[in-house]
Amino acid sequence: MKRIILLFTLLITLNSIQAQSAWTKKKGEGFSQLSFSSIANYNSQFGNPDYNTERTITDNTIQLYTEYGLTDKTTLIVNLPFKSLKSGDLTSTNGIALTESGSNNALGNIELGLKHQLYNKKWVISGQFNIEANTGNYNPKTGLRTGYNTWSLTPTLNIGRGFNKFYVQAFTGANVRFNKYSSNFKIGGEAGYKAFNRLWIVAYLDVVNSFNNEDDTHLPLENLATGTYINNQEFTAYGLKGLLEFTDKIGVTASFGGAFSGNNVARKAAVNFGVYTKF
Repeated sequence: MKRIILLFTLLITLNSIQAQSAWTKKKGEGFSQLSFSSIANYNSQFGNPDYNTERTITDNTIQLYTEYGLTDKTTLIVNLPFKSLKSGDLTSTNGIALTESGSNNALGNIELGLKHQLYNKKWVISGQFNIEANTGNYNPKTGLRTGYNTWSLTPTLNIGRGFNKFYVQAFTGANVRFNKYSSNFKIGGEAGYKAFNRLWIVAYLDVVNSFNNEDDTHLPLENLATGTYINNQEFTAYGLKGLLEFTDKIGVTASFGGAFSGNNVARKAAVNFGVYTKF
């Protein structure tokens, strides 16, 4: 059971396309995970209709995620993303380019949160509240943005249950955004199976739908041309994840994810690799 709970918490990583765990850490216990994710060399975005970015873009993220048990039922969450965005060749030579090729290497939206256990009778239910800071950076020449230009409040309700070699879990909640960014509704879930002694295989599905209560008129045209952290981003995402335990305290994670549909997000799969330590 301890390894099942560790799996849940370790697989919460980048891009808001992975389910959130219902389990909390015990007082004084925790773990940290350092991960790398990449969406490389894409120039197509989901939309209505789909459209191309002005230049080919690569979106890389290095992220440090930590959970620490303040009490047996309350866990502190800290997420520190560092973004490395790069734009390259023009996707079309028609007209005058709005952006220059280049890069933007800076912090993304730093996130702090609390998760509190509400119920634990076979099924575990917890409430979670995260605050995402407006710590991203914008490069006006390249149009590349490393985070949403707003603070965000994210309340969620999480539920899960672990079995001998299997688990299921789900969450639902919202991102409440300001500064002329639309808020959104989010829901998702995942199921995992212990395939071998120290290897878990996980499948997930996550959905984010914008309330469309704001438009893009406040964003620079250069930012719209890159599609990085613009308004009304939506997706129905799927993926596979894995966790390999080397010891009870050290292991690695990997995931591959894509989307069935979306809006203002890349039409290309993301890959993620991570290493964790339990303390």
